[in-house]
Amino acid sequence: MPMDQTMILGMFAIVAGLLISLYGLLPRSANALASRMSQLEVNTLDDVKISSAHVGLLIAMAFAVTIDVMKPTTLAFVMPGMSLEYNLWSPINPHATVPVSLIALAAITGTVLGSVLWGCLGDRIGRRASILYAGIGFIATSICGAMPSFTWNLAMCLLMGMCVGGMLPICYTLLAETMPAKYRGALMVLIGADVAGAYVITSWLAAALVPIFSWRILWLIGLPTGLALIALNRWIPESPRFLVATGRDADAHAVMARYGAQIKEIPIPAAALDDHWTELFRGTFLAHTLVIIWIGFGSGLVLFGLNLWMPTNLRQIGFSDADGILRNAALWGLPSTFIVAWLYGAWSSRKTIILLTSVITVALFAFVFLGGSLAGDRLLVALLMVVPICGVSSLSAVVSVYASEIYPTHMRARGGGLAAASTKLGGLVVVALVSSGLATPSTQSIALVGAASMTFASILALIILIETRSRRLEQLAERGSLQTERQ
Repeated sequence: MPMDQTMILGMFAIVAGLLISLYGLLPRSANALASRMSQLEVNTLDDVKISSAHVGLLIAMAFAVTIDVMKPTTLAFVMPGMSLEYNLWSPINPHATVPVSLIALAAITGTVLGSVLWGCLGDRIGRRASILYAGIGFIATSICGAMPSFTWNLAMCLLMGMCVGGMLPICYTLLAETMPAKYRGALMVLIGADVAGAYVITSWLAAALVPIFSWRILWLIGLPTGLALIALNRWIPESPRFLVATGRDADAHAVMARYGAQIKEIPIPAAALDDHWTELFRGTFLAHTLVIIWIGFGSGLVLFGLNLWMPTNLRQIGFSDADGILRNAALWGLPSTFIVAWLYGAWSSRKTIILLTSVITVALFAFVFLGGSLAGDRLLVALLMVVPICGVSSLSAVVSVYASEIYPTHMRARGGGLAAASTKLGGLVVVALVSSGLATPSTQSIALVGAASMTFASILALIILIETRSRRLEQLAERGSLQTERQ
């Protein structure tokens, strides 16, 4: 059907509604968040036992992260139907000229922008408000499923990507500031590595609904999932550390009591808060920020460059059951998520990052050197694919968790947003190159670039990163603490 004026007016109304909602969430005083540090101390939050309030928050965050990860995962399932309906270039429609991968380019560009934007929002309006605002965004951008025009679909998917991109770092930030230090790392990695679960749900929905309602139903699902996320708000309290850092002492007392902790009335010298992104690149934070960006970029490069086109590449070398190979690899690698979470929380955060980057490097070099010989060994291909499917996803989660631990409260959301944006940026570069050249990257070329990137990441992590396991956030956030002895 044609794109009429009523549809265009409706889309502008959606964007206006999002802007008005954001205005309603902004603090009434422009300097409310940057005026002072509260004269209270919240270290007792790190010493409490896991309670029902913690469990409720974990379940709510697991649901939020699953919804978040489902959005980019859906791209793989909508592109085949979209390429046929809009007559776009893809392996199943090779005679067209406009590439269907432009939809992935728009969505990933949105996630990069969203990670940066939501990092600012998380430090400006709060962690809880930012998560609920993302839910509003999911509802608004579900309109992608009703777009007759591919051009308008690109515009709305860019907006959808912006809403999706900010959810994960804000969830990490809220969990980091509420979970006891003893369990913080392991629980956050488990929640953040829920890629396999999201993939299972998305593939099941695609198999059950797309044959009946077409690819558009996968976008329209954003409406009920966004409503469900907002309905969970009673189990998503604001971060006590954020409340204390912004002077909302009474609210902080109430939330701390909910978690079985109390605020100690210990005076802390007042200090003005720097509300700029540049603080992430100053002093002792500079080296850590650069390492986080590099690891995130490298993991995104491998995740999007290798995984997104692996089904096509496997078919080209003779594996007609490519989907079955990748499914087996995902199932075999699923237990590694729990292993990585245990290593990060019980062994060492720093050493876990070094170990993951090293293992990924070895697997990628195996793809490089084995090359065409993989065509005759289905089992070996499946075993090697465990690393880019599960290992790289775990590394992305671990890096984002690490970023949410090392920065101070007033800039923690921006630090997490930067880590998430770096991961998406690697994918953006790969998708942009493919969209411009209409060529599917070979497994060996992507593996070689990824292996070189991961090798350098391992060296940087070994030299610069510090240990965060079981350490209080206030201790880690001190500028001098980033220069302490590595454990």
